[in-house]
Amino acid sequence: FRRGTLIHALLQHLPEHPEAAREAVAQRHLARPGHGLSPDEQEATRAEVMRVLHHPALAEAFGPGSLSEAPLAGRIGGVTVAGQVDRLWIGGDRIVVADYKTNRPPPERAEDVSPAYLRQMAAYRAVLRAAWPGRRIECLLVWTWSGVVMPLPESLLDRNLPQALNPSPSPAPAAEPA
Repeated sequence: FRRGTLIHALLQHLPEHPEAAREAVAQRHLARPGHGLSPDEQEATRAEVMRVLHHPALAEAFGPGSLSEAPLAGRIGGVTVAGQVDRLWIGGDRIVVADYKTNRPPPERAEDVSPAYLRQMAAYRAVLRAAWPGRRIECLLVWTWSGVVMPLPESLLDRNLPQALNPSPSPAPAAEPA
């Protein structure tokens, strides 16, 4: 978890620095004696962070105009949803929302992600849809143990939307007795 916390902090703060300075800033941060990382651990952690920062699916989430530790709140189906996402970018026709998770080892497939994480991301997506209707919303998990970026398919999020946020359709009218 210590390693995950370090990666989380770097992913939060490095985008505030010019692109050309990010590797050096990460290297200096990881070399601090208080972190207790060997040179090999420092290098492996730095490399993972840089891979995530350069991942094509996260280009906007770490680019200009993106938000770090962005609060989200809204009412969906009469239920208040509140949370904080690690990275958020809102564009004209789409939104990218990424959240960091520290599981070790992380699941290899989106279908094996903890239902709690899937419900969380489905709820965030519902809030974003209500605030910006018509925009495509891309939800991703970033596994800080491995630096793996995992897009979450819409169909998977649809199946994991918390019941309270997914009102059932009205029951069909009862058939008239013959």
